[in-house]
Amino acid sequence: MKIGVIADDFTGASDIALTLAEGGMQTVQFVGVPDGKVTGIDAGVVALKSRTAPVDQAIAESLAACKWLQSQGATQFIFKVCSTFDSTAKGNIGQVAEALANYLGETHIITCPAFPENGRSVYQGHLFVNDVLLNESGMQDHPLTPMTDADLRRVLAAQTSWKVTHVPARVVALGAEAIEAHMAGLSPSMVIVDAIGDADLHAIGAAAKSRRLLTGGSGIALGLPANFGISAGQVPWEGVAGPGAVLSGSCSRATRGQVAAFLETQPGLEIGAAEVMERQGDFADIVDWVMAQSKPPLVYTSADPAVVKEAQTTFGAEVIAAAIDAMFAQLSGSLADAGITRLVVAGGETSGAAVAGLDAKQLQVGPRLAAGVPTLRVDQRNLALALKSGNFGETDFFVNALSRMAETVKQA
Repeated sequence: MKIGVIADDFTGASDIALTLAEGGMQTVQFVGVPDGKVTGIDAGVVALKSRTAPVDQAIAESLAACKWLQSQGATQFIFKVCSTFDSTAKGNIGQVAEALANYLGETHIITCPAFPENGRSVYQGHLFVNDVLLNESGMQDHPLTPMTDADLRRVLAAQTSWKVTHVPARVVALGAEAIEAHMAGLSPSMVIVDAIGDADLHAIGAAAKSRRLLTGGSGIALGLPANFGISAGQVPWEGVAGPGAVLSGSCSRATRGQVAAFLETQPGLEIGAAEVMERQGDFADIVDWVMAQSKPPLVYTSADPAVVKEAQTTFGAEVIAAAIDAMFAQLSGSLADAGITRLVVAGGETSGAAVAGLDAKQLQVGPRLAAGVPTLRVDQRNLALALKSGNFGETDFFVNALSRMAETVKQA
């Protein structure tokens, strides 16, 4: 193993696993910190569910993942966070990055969540989603990590004792040597690096050749395989036939649009927060309903932010979040047991719950379904899986993903 990734949620893990796989690296995604040894891979991605976890828990889990990856031979590490840097002032990105850097002996932590292909760019230290600042993109309404400040320097400074510095776009545009020279003049710090296009990320990757730790979205990995003499190639996939279904717990604008588009032609069942609480863990009839449909159906809790806030006020944010996660965990496992072989899951927290319900330990990374979303195969089951971050994918993503999971892709 050459590169080890500690991902703070499951969709983010599959996102960066796809980037590394398309970069030519033999990549495997692990669910939690594995036991034992693995061989024959270039990159290992450990998927945690630590994004919204208490700081001490997030640090402990991330360090455990880092130590295991190091024991497998990894020499460079990435702390993978969301491309919208989901983390409030009480968040844990800064604290986890600090703990990892202290353990690895790193003094300059390149930090960049840019993902231009999905409209995320960093300019003058500010994070943009398409042509608007992060805090005007809809992320200010996120039910768990509302992002009200686009200045990543301020966001990180509220979370760490380290100094936060900046490499501006004008330096990045000059290439890897200019980035390295600029960083050499900085005191030990977390370094926000601007990136507007993929060329910037490739330059950052080249500049990071000797760095032991980077923090960012999947885009930060674009330039890293080349540092190990590896070049890009087609990711093969053996298609999976059989019944399909979609589970969606994301409340993002993009996912709500995808839900609406899917329901125009496919069956759907909305489970509101109150119903989740009333059912007290009994979802057997939902499984029966899914299996009775002639077309792949959708089960969803995705709702307008105002509806989500009302449910949080009524039941408590943590209580309702835990109940919804438990529902999706139960549904994913029960649906797979009932014969579902293609499963699309929307939302980071929902994806973590679904993978837990499937009792998956290791995921084979296949070709892309959309920017940041690969096909995945659950080793223990004949199951194709897609874990979609809430904001990713085109409007018709659900239908397209289910179709493409069944297609075989040959190695180029």
